[in-house]
Amino acid sequence: MNDHWQQLLNYTRREFFQRAGMGVGGAALTALLTDSLQAAAPSATNPMAARKSHFPPKAKNVIFLHMVGAPSHLDLFDAKPKLQELDGELVPDKLWEGLRLAFIREQPKLMGSPFAFQQQGEAGINVSELMPHLGTVSDELCMIHSLKTDHFNHAPAQLFFQTGFSRFGRPSFGSWVNYGLGSENNNLPGFVVLITGNVAGAGNSLWGSGFLPSIYQGVEFRSQGDPVLFLSNPKGMTGNDRKRIIDSVNQLNRVQLADVGDPEIATRINQYEMAYRMQSAVPELMDISNEPKHIHEQYGTQPGKASFANNCLLARRLVERGVRFVQLFDQGWDHHGSLVKNIQKKCKQVDQPIAALISDLKQRGLLDDTLVVWGAEFGRTPMVQGDRKAPGRDHHKDAYTVWMAGGGVKRGFVFGKTDDIGFHVAENPMHVNDFHATLLHLLGMDHERLTFKFQGLDMRVTGVAGNVVPEIIA
Repeated sequence: MNDHWQQLLNYTRREFFQRAGMGVGGAALTALLTDSLQAAAPSATNPMAARKSHFPPKAKNVIFLHMVGAPSHLDLFDAKPKLQELDGELVPDKLWEGLRLAFIREQPKLMGSPFAFQQQGEAGINVSELMPHLGTVSDELCMIHSLKTDHFNHAPAQLFFQTGFSRFGRPSFGSWVNYGLGSENNNLPGFVVLITGNVAGAGNSLWGSGFLPSIYQGVEFRSQGDPVLFLSNPKGMTGNDRKRIIDSVNQLNRVQLADVGDPEIATRINQYEMAYRMQSAVPELMDISNEPKHIHEQYGTQPGKASFANNCLLARRLVERGVRFVQLFDQGWDHHGSLVKNIQKKCKQVDQPIAALISDLKQRGLLDDTLVVWGAEFGRTPMVQGDRKAPGRDHHKDAYTVWMAGGGVKRGFVFGKTDDIGFHVAENPMHVNDFHATLLHLLGMDHERLTFKFQGLDMRVTGVAGNVVPEIIA
């Protein structure tokens, strides 16, 4: 009998099952991570490896700007001359009957916008005087005036806008993209989150992975202290010390992974190794002080301070380095009162950096491959809420505006139309499910094929709904 067979006979029962489990566990992990992409599946050894899309994509990266609280589209992008004429008149009885709003309880009066609109650029897209910088890049915008959602309260509407469902536990849109396409940068997460102000009411579920393996969730980068929590070494520990610990821990993790095949162990291995690589990549990324003076003037950035402008510049730096999905949340757009003062303040904070982001991406040749998305969880009513001396607008789910730029959408294009007072969709309605299906299509993915089996069902971000809107695709 040769040495090989003698060695096999000497194995104990425990050793036999442990070693046999390596093959079984590996097969189980592969099955758990297999999706319905019908292209390259996530790798068990590197679940964040870049993967092919279903068909050639228009966009490779996404910068998603979510204005938390929901700005008034009627004061920014959807000009309504008839609403101006009717300003101060009671909402018609036929519209008010049976209408349910978040806060307004008595039949209110209509309110025209106190701000002037002007047709901008060669395409003549209407942009409010509140957004003068954005007006200069209006020919890059694809304006959608007919988005509809199902919810008029913030948290469920935020979840619906970001996950396709109004309840907790579902993967965010960025996580689906991360899962479907992987990352092109081994030293940074594939999905990065930047926040200005407080976290939105729905919390970190807006960038969570839900039932997907947690490696696909968004990673929040912070403006002060460690850009990522616990990224720096503890006092007295060198980089080599940390590397040695990570290698030893992951060696044990790989044994356990082979034994039980839990994809969360693969996540843990990857995150340990990613954290080590990020120790050098992230500080360089987050240090915007080395950007040229004209870039800081263009964005209105101030190195070392937390601001939406800084986050817009960081978004460009992230996609420049191959980060697949960058999510910016900007809090402070819930204007139930003192609309005039508050929306002016917010627009002053975001107008210049958003326009700069679009111009900068275009100048660097990145806009064609980068889809910039601007939107919120719902819109605002054309009727006044509160005191006429400091009026506001209530939540409105049935018609509002979002826009996109770059990444394969039509330039200088307007899709959809609301009625004369901006209350109902009059032409080309687009539901949030259609919105998500179209975004995935621009990234080269079929929303019906991007699925993950959970509790016996093939889950997808659009549920059992959603249609791609080809009219906005270039």
